[in-house]
Amino acid sequence: MKKKTSFAIIFLIALTISTFVYQAPKWILHSYLSMSLLTFIIYWLDKKKAKQGKWRTPEKTLHFLALLCGWPGALTAQSELRHKSAKGSFLIIFWCSCVMNLACFILFFIPFGKKFL
Repeated sequence: MKKKTSFAIIFLIALTISTFVYQAPKWILHSYLSMSLLTFIIYWLDKKKAKQGKWRTPEKTLHFLALLCGWPGALTAQSELRHKSAKGSFLIIFWCSCVMNLACFILFFIPFGKKFL
């Protein structure tokens, strides 16, 4: 298993634990799981379209999905499908969306993060 995939899985496991230990709302866990699956599928379809020379999913759509809790799926797709994993400008925006998503998660749903609000 690749490092990026491992990171995504570790995050989802930690999220599952925090849902039960810290009583984070279950809809958060469901959001990350469903958006990650959806984002992975869209990356897979985009790679398939790229190979066929067809119209592709806009990068802003991929970034938006990553920002909306889909970044674990996007990270896994980049690693396992080798799609959108080399373009520097895409990766900069992708990692910024990951950091923003994680910051919001920590601030709103983790006890030590709530202290800052």
